[in-house]
Amino acid sequence: MEALQKLVDWPVGNVAAAVIAPGRTPVPAFGDTGRVFALASVTKLLVAHAVLIAVEEGAIELDDAAGPPGATVAHLLAHASGLDFAERIAVAEPGTERIYSSAGYEVLAETVERATGFAFADYLREAVTQPLGMTATTLDGPAGHGASSNVDDLARLAAELLVPQLISPQTSAAAYAVNFPGLDGFTPGYGKFRPNDWGLGPEIKGDKQPHWTAPGHSPETFGHFGQAGTFLWVDPQRQAAAVVLTDRDFGPWAKPLWSQTNQAILDELDN
Repeated sequence: MEALQKLVDWPVGNVAAAVIAPGRTPVPAFGDTGRVFALASVTKLLVAHAVLIAVEEGAIELDDAAGPPGATVAHLLAHASGLDFAERIAVAEPGTERIYSSAGYEVLAETVERATGFAFADYLREAVTQPLGMTATTLDGPAGHGASSNVDDLARLAAELLVPQLISPQTSAAAYAVNFPGLDGFTPGYGKFRPNDWGLGPEIKGDKQPHWTAPGHSPETFGHFGQAGTFLWVDPQRQAAAVVLTDRDFGPWAKPLWSQTNQAILDELDN
């Protein structure tokens, strides 16, 4: 894919990428797709999928109490629990603000651990990475940002998010739609959005601008980016997804390049 050649000019040490779209076999890719990178907050897509599988299995329910008083599993997944970003302290009432919380994902992991009797890293492996053939993916740190993986593995996750096999259509429809609509909040690195739409795990693009996706992405586009210089998006309208992993932390360099490269990918897919 010609659009991926733009990655040659990115000011990073290493970058790898793949685009997942119907009819494109083999998957268009760039760089060493077997190289393992830190995922940072892209980890949350993996963790959320494992939590949704635990819901499907009946180990937990989305409306189970979890986190601060009045909050549920769904609140935690959608960053609507009121928990602080890094500390397990409530800074707002559940369902009143979109407060991005890595601490909330640690609480989710512990909730699944208690319900299943498995250490969360083991549950993630059994529920998500092994069934999808993600052999290079590990969770060695916090559930909010502690995973490592490569593009080959995340292309498999992206394909699962496009056409889920491990969760039901009903669960995926609920997860990738806006949950607790109308909540305002900050997306790290991009500022405050009114509203800041989020699903059960992934951020929902909606009408956000500027954004780490592309101006041409459909409002239904969902995914996540990480402070390690990583991102994964899924555009359901186009039935396409992309993964880009780098070894340079997110910063001012990334904002124009991510959006421009993503738009180039879309333009090529649409032609």
